[in-house]
Amino acid sequence: MERTKRSGMAVGAVLIIIGAWLLIVQFIPALRGWFSWPTIIIAVGLLLFLLGLFLGEYEMAIPGCIVGGIGGILFWQNTTGNWESWSYIWALIPGFAGTGTLIAGLSRRDGGQVQGGLWTMLVSAVLFLVFGSLFGAIGVLGQYWPVLLIVLGLFALVQGLTKRG
Repeated sequence: MERTKRSGMAVGAVLIIIGAWLLIVQFIPALRGWFSWPTIIIAVGLLLFLLGLFLGEYEMAIPGCIVGGIGGILFWQNTTGNWESWSYIWALIPGFAGTGTLIAGLSRRDGGQVQGGLWTMLVSAVLFLVFGSLFGAIGVLGQYWPVLLIVLGLFALVQGLTKRG
């Protein structure tokens, strides 16, 4: 019974937020520029995230972060026209999942889930830098981008050696 009540309240809150946004856009036409298809994807991710928190289903942070993060990428690409960045920016998507996992783990006080989320975020960041450097979009590392793979491998090796069981 409590779960049904919370679900109804969550759906009501979501409908109020959507209606309020659409009403504000009607009265302030300057905001219509922010009402694009990537913004809608970001909003869907944010709603998934908030709905999960409101219902106590903390794992909903994972799809919420993934959808919202992809919406953020699409917003940036749509604004800049840099669609070629898909050659390396896709590597951030596991990081979005790691962020959601980290948030869910913190909410549940699950150290293993927090560690898994952090590890996924680290791997995602390294892959982003490696592919960004490989395809010439991120010139910070230059020809030394393979060092990131070595560092990631060392982290994995040390973690494997220190695990119990």
